[in-house]
Amino acid sequence: MKIITWNVNGLRALLKKDVLQAVLSRDPDVLCLQEIKARPEQLPEHGRTLPGYHAIWNPAERAGYSGVVTYSREPAREVELGTGTPRFDDEGRVIRTRHEGFLLYNIYFPNGGRGKERVDYKLAFYARLLELCQELHASGESIIITGDFNTAHMPIDLRNPDENQTTSGFMPEERAWVQKYLEHGFIDLYRHLYPEREQYTWWTYRFNARQRGIGWRIDYFLASEALLPRVRDVVIHDEMMGSDHCPVELRLA
Repeated sequence: MKIITWNVNGLRALLKKDVLQAVLSRDPDVLCLQEIKARPEQLPEHGRTLPGYHAIWNPAERAGYSGVVTYSREPAREVELGTGTPRFDDEGRVIRTRHEGFLLYNIYFPNGGRGKERVDYKLAFYARLLELCQELHASGESIIITGDFNTAHMPIDLRNPDENQTTSGFMPEERAWVQKYLEHGFIDLYRHLYPEREQYTWWTYRFNARQRGIGWRIDYFLASEALLPRVRDVVIHDEMMGSDHCPVELRLA
């Protein structure tokens, strides 16, 4: 089974670039997109309904902002949108679907770059989601969380850690929340498989950062420990263009 996650930074713009086919050529069973910035009715037909896939949408109430969509070859056995908390759910950040043997969260975590208020909002979002995951773990569920976490966990996960200690996305309080997930039954699958590899999933559009290799790894697959025997690989497709993020692929037995 293949699951691919990608923050597309605007699905309408991505469709105009005609680069989605490169990801579909990987033949994912599930495709999780974040920051779609659109409602399905705003998209051309080939964006609303990918051939061979069922689409689940959770756009933001605010036009042209945030939003996630999950495409799956097999219909999800169960679908839940949001976290049950209106101040988070208005922004269209969460889709949870049930698949064979696990629950899958497709999430666009908040960006804290607009000041303390948004950092606090982001940390509260992390806390609410972990609360939900702990309840699910307690009931015997296995979980995969994927998407744009908007946080680089460790110094190895960005090119210039020393320069970004006070930058949202690498502040200690943000990194601590990623660590809390790892202390509550989750594994960062890429880092588990490749503990010393330096590879990134996001690059600012400024300063030719991508060409110069100045990036951050902020797009993850976190999985319940019980799922580890099924994990075959995690591949960061940093050769695929079309967004300031690149797709990340999880391969499961």
